[in-house]
Amino acid sequence: MKWNSAIQMGSRELSFTAPTYFIADIAANHDGDFQRAKDLVHRAKEAGADCAKFQHFLASKIVSQKGFDTLGANMAHQSSWKKSVVEVYDQYHFQRDWTLPLAELCAEVGIDFMTTPYDFEALEQVLPLVHGLKIGSGDITWHAFIDAVAATKKTVLLATGAADMADVEQAVDIVLNRTPEIVLMQCNTNYTGSMENFRFVNLKVLQSFATRWPGMVLGLSDHTPGHSAVVGAVTLGARVIEKHFTDDNARTGPDHFFALNPQTWREMVDATRELEYALGTGVKVVEENERQTVVVQRRAIRLTRALSAGETIQEADLECLRPCPVDAIDPRHWQDIVGKQLTKSKEQGEHLCWSDLR
Repeated sequence: MKWNSAIQMGSRELSFTAPTYFIADIAANHDGDFQRAKDLVHRAKEAGADCAKFQHFLASKIVSQKGFDTLGANMAHQSSWKKSVVEVYDQYHFQRDWTLPLAELCAEVGIDFMTTPYDFEALEQVLPLVHGLKIGSGDITWHAFIDAVAATKKTVLLATGAADMADVEQAVDIVLNRTPEIVLMQCNTNYTGSMENFRFVNLKVLQSFATRWPGMVLGLSDHTPGHSAVVGAVTLGARVIEKHFTDDNARTGPDHFFALNPQTWREMVDATRELEYALGTGVKVVEENERQTVVVQRRAIRLTRALSAGETIQEADLECLRPCPVDAIDPRHWQDIVGKQLTKSKEQGEHLCWSDLR
């Protein structure tokens, strides 16, 4: 199945020619508090997000206590957690009876509601309430679940962190067997917030995706500090950006410290909008705001002395000086002018027009 190069997400179009769509991943930053979840929706909207995204997981359906007990120190960023992985997932999980009221709140404030479902029951519950569904990087090999998500015909946002191209191709094929509505997202799944991580964001993968699937809508799910990766991704063609969102980076919790807050989120959106304007159309033209500078910065062919009508123009009679009025002859035509006769008298310093010559 061919993929769509333009996708409708609520009232917004996702495409290479559309403005970047920003997803504020509130994730676990509600800290298990419904009122905080509601407040973060409002704050995300105010900061310029197009979508407030949550994560529907239950500890018992996403992690194995026994499995993590046997990992020892090989736990990546989760090794710094003060509680067990199961306890943290349980503490910060999204209460499922929040789903409808938060979806209704998003509709009320004018921001899209989205989630990453991590089990089949969650998928079934959120389906009537979302335009799109995110598949987290960790589920890229769970083909049965990818197929179930794609079968809903909702837009599938597929994250590709900690995956190679073969993993991505397999997952994309599964989605495309069901729907052409796919956003393919580059991602790096190191959540430490370290500056060192910029070495591994690998934004040029977006170019590889664009070569492999021309016209497919691309995105970036990012966890690096600042905005460099985001503006770089947009430059390379990404038009969906996902970053974690919080109101306070100093709060205790697994995602707060590397998330953007309302101020830094607004800075990211503003920087991206500036970049989108700066990227332009790719067609080289004299821009509207340059039309006066064409006159004042370019040179015109001017006379070094007064000449009378009928005189023949010699090279010594000419020089190239600014400005260049709209009717002036520019220096590219120097050789076309030498040897011509004037049709009327001209003063020293005047520019020449084609109507002055015969």
